[in-house]
Formats: sequence, structure tokens, C-alpha cells
Amino acid sequence: MNAQALDEIIQNRRTIKPPFMSPEEVSEADLTAILENANWAPSHALTEPWRFRIFRGAGRARLANALAEHYETALPKEKQKPGKADKLREMPLLAPVVVLVWMERQKMEKIAEVEEIEAVACSVQNMHLTATSRGLGAFWSTPPVLYTEAWNEWMQIGAKDRCLGIFYIGHPANTESWPKGRRRPIDSKVEWVDE
Repeated sequence: MNAQALDEIIQNRRTIKPPFMSPEEVSEADLTAILENANWAPSHALTEPWRFRIFRGAGRARLANALAEHYETALPKEKQKPGKADKLREMPLLAPVVVLVWMERQKMEKIAEVEEIEAVACSVQNMHLTATSRGLGAFWSTPPVLYTEAWNEWMQIGAKDRCLGIFYIGHPANTESWPKGRRRPIDSKVEWVDE
């Protein structure tokens, strides 16, 4: 295993939003690798709560229209932002692959819900890193419409399941200018306790 290569992938991972993706298709091999690596995230008691629904081709328009309609009808007016419904109607059409990510709640609810959500987040990080390792851009979006009962009904998932985001995947439109990242030094975020 090459630790330095892994460090590079992690430190070069960037959010690339759909407006900055090309229409070029994502290969089946790359998509399969992204999903397979998502499946290897850690989960308490091996509940594996991550679930994915993939939209490609014309299916993206179905998702885009549902997002916009639910934004306008399921969210209270005071929580809506001007132009957001139009953006939700456009974004899925700009990426060749759009993934709805959700947490399927364990039926017996033995594992705390927050731990199941954390497991799904780890799964999404694996997706992001796998996309980066293959030169693909990705973006995890979490519009508030996803957290409504109406959205769960549209997805036909359980009342205790939670949609946790939309994950967009595509080739960067400009491969020569991969975004540069920045982070504050780790020392400002760590407390050491040695005794």
C-alpha cells in the first residue's frame, strides 16, 4: 500500500459542482468502483445503512423536476430562497451521474441514529476519494427539501429513513485547472493529552 499516494488523494479531493462538469459520460468501471468503495465504509454492528439511487440520462430530468416541485410545495415559504427551485431543476441536468444518498434505519433501532448517519457520511467520503483518484469531480449537496416527509414519500423510503444528500459525479470541464485547496493548520484543531 502506498501511503503517500493515499495522502495525495485525500489532500487533492475537491468539490466540483455540476456547472463545472463536462457532459462526458462516467464509465461503468469508474461508477462501479465508486459504489463498491462506498460499500466498504465502517458501520457499527455492520448495519451498512448506506443506500444509493442512481440517476442517469433522462432519469436526471425526473429527479430535477421532483426536487424543484417539492422545494416549492413541501418547504414553508419563509424557508424558500428566490431562484433555488430553478437551480434544483437545473443542477441534475449538468452532471452525467446523480446519486440520491440515504440512510436506511435499522428496523430494531439498536444502533443510535447518529451513528448510522455517520456511517453514511463515511460512505460518501469513500465515494469522493474514489472519484478523485479517477480524475472525476464530485459534489455532495444537501438542500433542505431532502429532509421533508414529502421527499421520503416521493422516494418511497421508510418514515425513519433519511435522505442525506445528492451526490453529483462527472468529469471536470477544465482538467488543467483542478482547484487548489486550503486548510488552517492542524495544530489549531488538536488538543494533546499525554498524562
